[in-house]
Amino acid sequence: MTLIEQIDRLAAFEPGPYPVVSLYLNTQPGQTGRDQHHTFVRKELKARAGTYAPNSPERESLDRDFGAITRYLENELQPSANGVAIFACADADLFETVQMGAPIDRHWLSIGDRPHLYPLARLESQYPRYVAVLADTNSARILVMAGGEIVSQRDVEGVKTRRTTEGGWSQKRFQRHVENFHLHHVKDVVEALERIVQQEEIAQILLAADEVVMPLLREQMPKHLAGRVVDHFRIDTHAPLTDVIRLSLEAMKNVDARTDREKVDSAVGEFRAGGLGVVGPEATLDALIKGQVDELLLSASLRDLKHTPGSAAARAAAAGTQTTTQAAVAKTAAGEAAGADTNIVQLADELVTKARQTAARITFIEDRLLLKHWGGVAALLRFRI
Repeated sequence: MTLIEQIDRLAAFEPGPYPVVSLYLNTQPGQTGRDQHHTFVRKELKARAGTYAPNSPERESLDRDFGAITRYLENELQPSANGVAIFACADADLFETVQMGAPIDRHWLSIGDRPHLYPLARLESQYPRYVAVLADTNSARILVMAGGEIVSQRDVEGVKTRRTTEGGWSQKRFQRHVENFHLHHVKDVVEALERIVQQEEIAQILLAADEVVMPLLREQMPKHLAGRVVDHFRIDTHAPLTDVIRLSLEAMKNVDARTDREKVDSAVGEFRAGGLGVVGPEATLDALIKGQVDELLLSASLRDLKHTPGSAAARAAAAGTQTTTQAAVAKTAAGEAAGADTNIVQLADELVTKARQTAARITFIEDRLLLKHWGGVAALLRFRI
């Protein structure tokens, strides 16, 4: 299951009377080589339990959650995982986990009436699913990336050619022979790439190729495939995989930086013209509820989100929240959630949840100034009512 599919499953969760635990942990080893998250888990889970009355249904549900979380971290956390997210509610039969090669910035713990999905959606945006193609004249690697790691790899081998010292017609025939090998190799690469893109539903492609292969790749790609190429980056075809991951992620971040401004400008421009754009939390949440939003543009930090107290957005974000869990969020949020207003946390989750429930794309805007005047939220619409 892909990360976006897991987000969709969690977004479909129906709030109820029992508390839902959302735990995010950075599981990278510290300088001594030992895990750093155990102390946080023991301390914070104990503090959370103390906010509920002993023997209450909520406390009993939460105790079962904490037991399941502890057992999972002790027995099922993979050594290769740099980040893990756990969502649990025993009485709602919810226990979902996500292990990632990508690190989580900080430990977060939040308890509410639904999964806290903003950080998970943020991670999906930071470490998207894409394909990196590394090709030269006789070999190629097609790597599917997701969550900051390689999830699959396909190698395509061509015919190795060598130079000749002969001149005249022999040299020309040999050159045509070599060019023919190169062309067939590139066609094989494109065919393999097209199959992977269709099977994996890949929307973005990065290319890394030498000066001979790059123009051939561009020439042989069908339009629907060429339209998914977002950039190219420089790297040796046989570079270590750690370098491929690092450099390709840097290239994807550069792509995002270029497109973020374009998307915000488009949404604001459409809004000003009375077209397919809205700005601000209240108007955007209203459009999400009506299924109008094609792409949600959301600030990359909770601290940048703003809403007007008593507004429809604030009321909608808090609607259906049980008194018990609402108090628990205020008392027990940790990590970034603790530094933000409780209503802002709920608003962020409402925006992300409604976006995924209506198949709207979510783009996190890294430059906080782009959405500063719009409360950290805007959207591009499918239609206007």
